[in-house]
Amino acid sequence: MSYLCCSYNCRLCVTLLISKMKLLVLVFFVLSVAYGQVRYSIPEEMNKGSVVGNIVQDLGLDVKRLKSGRARIFMEDGREYIGLNVDKGTLVIKERIDREELCGQITPCSLHFQIILENPMELHRIDVEILDINDHAPVFEKKDVVIEIKESMLTGSLFSLDNAHDPDVGENTLQRYTLNPTDHFTLKELSRSDGTKYVDMVLQTHLDREKHEEHQLILTAFDGGNPQKSGTVKITIVVIDANDNPPVFSEPVYRVSLPENAAKTSIILTVRATDKDKGSYDLETGEIRVNGPLDYEKCKQYELDIKAMDKDGLTDTSKVLVEITDVNDNAPVISVMSFSNTIREDSAPETVIAMINIKDLDSGKNGQIRCSLDSDLPFRIKSPSSNFYSLVTDQFLDREKCSEYNITITATDEGSPSFSSNKTLNLKISDVNDNAPVFQHQSYTAYVLENNTPGVSIFAVTAADKDSGNNARISYFLEDVLVNGVSASTYISVNAESGEILAVRSFDYEQTKEFHIRVKAQDGGSPLLSSNVSVKIVIQDQNDNAPQVLYPVQTGGSVLAEMVPRSAEVGYLVTKVVAVDMDSGQNAWLSYKLQKATDRALFEVGLQNGEIRTVRQVTDKDAVKQKLTVVVEDNGQPSRSATVNINVAVADSFPEVLSEFTDFTHDKDYNDNLTFYLVLALAVVSFLFIVSIIAILSVKCYRWRRERMFYKSGANLPVIPYYPPLYADVGGTGTLQHVYNYEVCRTTDSRKSDLKHMRPTQSIISLDTSGTHTLTHAQREKLLNDDLEDQVRVGHYSILSVKCYRWRRERMFYKSGANLPVIPYYPPLYADVGGTGTLQHVYNYEVCRTTDSRKSDLKHMRPTQSIISLDTNGTQTLTHAQREKLISEDFEDQVRVVYYCHF
Repeated sequence: MSYLCCSYNCRLCVTLLISKMKLLVLVFFVLSVAYGQVRYSIPEEMNKGSVVGNIVQDLGLDVKRLKSGRARIFMEDGREYIGLNVDKGTLVIKERIDREELCGQITPCSLHFQIILENPMELHRIDVEILDINDHAPVFEKKDVVIEIKESMLTGSLFSLDNAHDPDVGENTLQRYTLNPTDHFTLKELSRSDGTKYVDMVLQTHLDREKHEEHQLILTAFDGGNPQKSGTVKITIVVIDANDNPPVFSEPVYRVSLPENAAKTSIILTVRATDKDKGSYDLETGEIRVNGPLDYEKCKQYELDIKAMDKDGLTDTSKVLVEITDVNDNAPVISVMSFSNTIREDSAPETVIAMINIKDLDSGKNGQIRCSLDSDLPFRIKSPSSNFYSLVTDQFLDREKCSEYNITITATDEGSPSFSSNKTLNLKISDVNDNAPVFQHQSYTAYVLENNTPGVSIFAVTAADKDSGNNARISYFLEDVLVNGVSASTYISVNAESGEILAVRSFDYEQTKEFHIRVKAQDGGSPLLSSNVSVKIVIQDQNDNAPQVLYPVQTGGSVLAEMVPRSAEVGYLVTKVVAVDMDSGQNAWLSYKLQKATDRALFEVGLQNGEIRTVRQVTDKDAVKQKLTVVVEDNGQPSRSATVNINVAVADSFPEVLSEFTDFTHDKDYNDNLTFYLVLALAVVSFLFIVSIIAILSVKCYRWRRERMFYKSGANLPVIPYYPPLYADVGGTGTLQHVYNYEVCRTTDSRKSDLKHMRPTQSIISLDTSGTHTLTHAQREKLLNDDLEDQVRVGHYSILSVKCYRWRRERMFYKSGANLPVIPYYPPLYADVGGTGTLQHVYNYEVCRTTDSRKSDLKHMRPTQSIISLDTNGTQTLTHAQREKLISEDFEDQVRVVYYCHF
């Protein structure tokens, strides 16, 4: 006999939960705020864009939170059937869902995915159950089936038929079979362990080949959907002669376990069947082999229907249940759900960096996963829920120590042998301004030569900042400290970009030898961080000061001489030249040399000490007057020097020295001053000449205008009395007494002197007590002070103006005849003291004398006694004391007039 083996699709043994098609929404929240779970039920084959559920309402979220958290869906298998509408907060169908393609016969059929939110990190699990709809009709594998049956077959014999297959589940799957016609055969419905139904055909009445050699039957399979769907197969029964004993299997059901990694063609099981008839069968092996790859993760159990048939067509059936056992043949799969590739270095511990899903398709220990990191990294792995892990910081980070991490996540299962997989994440640490700039040294010392050019670079300070970007951009500033009582910015400026220290002014070593400033380095971060450093500026000396001779003192107007007795021995100390240099160091090392001398063989100068000593014995032939020129030179580069002239008198007595040195001093000064005074005199004479021309022209113009006035007016002009300034008619007679008062001048030395002026030794004028309203001295004093500038200018040519006025007055009387009024003329500083109308001319000139006609200045002295008595009669005459006060105010102009009168 032969053995026939039929295989069926893998079916999981689960209990089907059949329910009416409706939308079920179950929302579950776990204890953690960051994790939630929602369950939806939807029918398969929904149109794209159909709404699954409102995730905002069901999770208690906000649409704004979805947008700010960059909400997205993560599916483990990578295929997105459902999408998230962030604007409305709804889940929508993104791709057509076929429950049979997605889950096969597994019930319930569910989609599992995660909704991920960031800032802060939230993870919500969504389960969507796919409900079956009756979209498939039962289908037979073959459209036509031929069965041979011997006519001797006993009634009640069973004949296995091919079952119909309906991929739907629940009520929509295969429910019943019908056979038509039923004259000889009926159906016997049976159920498998997974709940699926199959039928055997039962011979109901005896067959007679001679009457009907063939019988045509129609087998119909119906599902329970609405509308109901069905499938048919045509069965042809061929009646033949057959044995009366069918084959019989040794076991009605065979059970075997097989690892999923079993090789192809490997033997699973060997079945045996027996037939009581003799010579009616051919022995075959009955071996069941693996025909293709097995995968526990896809199908865990196989159910095989086998049939034994003898040569006469008698059969027997049996079942083989193959259990597939899991083998650790899958490595863990790491999926990064969310990852922030940049994190601030000041992030607190437990900050979430990434959300990771790790899945192993194996089961049992083979599917248990251990997740680990390198031990030297400041991170760790947390597992908030099954198969989900979060990568968090374990401590505070420091970008300056490590700015970038390559984090390798290792997932290892518990199988034997174990499998593992790795995932490397590159994490960059963003900078925070947590480091202040640091100078290379705690303090600096810079050197600059004095007399430097303003703006010259002195030094440069440099600071480093461990931060990056703007946090490491350093600016340099000069702190406002006082240097010698003023702000340091008047001495130094600092380049903000380079830290270069520049001189604002030219330094002088002799005034300032060193000073300290503070430079601040400030970064560009927020908040601003800074540090400062002290810089010592040392001014280096240059040879910019010549030596200064302290002794002997050089005077322009007197003669100083050192006396050397004629009895002086060799090495006699004549004098010592003392000099100093404001510079320092070798610039202040002084040396003394004799540049010129009347007799170079008589004197020498000490190179280092400046001592002037005699080289030989002084003799009578040596001149009394000796002039030495000593050069004092410093040791700078280039060197500077100063000279000093020393007069030496070789004599034994002072009168001898005095007679020789009388004219020694003033010759040169006299010639210099004489040139100066000649130039000054020429300038003054030129000025007076120009003023005189202007005065003559003014008088002529005035005379012409007066003549025109008298000519046109005729005899109608009134008599206008003329009173010259500061004069008074004290007698009432219309006449004035002319009194000329001049000051007395004298000199004590005619060679070179200044004008000496002395006040009278006693008061010569009494107060005005008569009350006649004469112009008093105090009023004239105020008037003279106000007109001082005009009086100074007029003083030079006042005498010339008086003479011109007299000449004009005479011409006026000559031409006018008796028709013009008499205008009395009162010259300046005159008074009619007698009341007679006549003037007494008293000329008092100053006394000048000199003691030397070669060179002298005018010496001026006041009279030692009063030359005019006090005014005691109350006539308010202009007394001498009043004129004395006026003359004192105009002293400068009077001195000049007297000086010219003297020459």
